[in-house]
Amino acid sequence: MIIIDGYNLLHASGVFGEERGPRGFELSRQALLDHLLELLGPEAERTLVVFDAAHAPDGLPARLMHGPMRVWFAREYPDADSLIEEVLEDEPAGNRVVVSSDRRVQAAARRCRATPIGSDEWLKERRAALRARRQPQEAKPPEPGPGDVEAWKRYFGV
Repeated sequence: MIIIDGYNLLHASGVFGEERGPRGFELSRQALLDHLLELLGPEAERTLVVFDAAHAPDGLPARLMHGPMRVWFAREYPDADSLIEEVLEDEPAGNRVVVSSDRRVQAAARRCRATPIGSDEWLKERRAALRARRQPQEAKPPEPGPGDVEAWKRYFGV
């Protein structure tokens, strides 16, 4: 499972909407979530993104899906950190990665035997992996078949 501190990653990513205020936050979240789908690929279905929402506008849901990715807003919590800590305590230990540069969230991850990684570092790794996936792969020549080997031996007189 990948647990992402949403606004922490948003600030590290530099992905922001053109507007300011509540609509700007909405557009920035949307842009980040779209970017995450691209960065995560199939791993999106095992990803949870948590955003602060203590002072969110009315009508913002507590939970939604963005493609296969879960998105939770910490509506009933003082902040996203508190919700992330609760998720870490409730989820069974295992292969869990927590993406945040927040010291409190990283400490909670270590305490719950999850792997913390800073937002900047995680983005750098994911963006590099995405670039590598997008680059065309050199076509490997086909392995010679038994008939090919004999033809080349005859050609070179071996």
